[in-house]
Amino acid sequence: MKLLLDTHIFLWYISKDARLPAAFRDTIRHLDNEVFLSVVSLWVAIVKYQIGKLPLPQPPETYLPTQRQKHQISSLDLDEASVSHLVSLPLIHRDPFDRILICQAIEHGLIIATVDEQIPQYPIQVLKHS
Repeated sequence: MKLLLDTHIFLWYISKDARLPAAFRDTIRHLDNEVFLSVVSLWVAIVKYQIGKLPLPQPPETYLPTQRQKHQISSLDLDEASVSHLVSLPLIHRDPFDRILICQAIEHGLIIATVDEQIPQYPIQVLKHS
């Protein structure tokens, strides 16, 4: 399984937050799965840190990549082919960062791990949490 972590899922995973569904934790840890974090999620986290909405134990520009590597999560760059999917993406979700994650999932054939209720409305695979 090729999995793309939504920003909140990554943050919950690295901080052992109880809000992370156990099925997500187990899927992320499973060695047969390829797990990715978009550079867009780092962008979101750094912005939230800068405006005081995301406390972190260290500066985000070092802490987040270190945690990603520590947990064997691959970085996913933003590419032109992914961005081109914005043209045909319905305006269900207004958050531009989430829309880009959806585009990346489409372009790279990834399953998104998220608890965002709007993302499953798109024609993509979403990891189920129950």
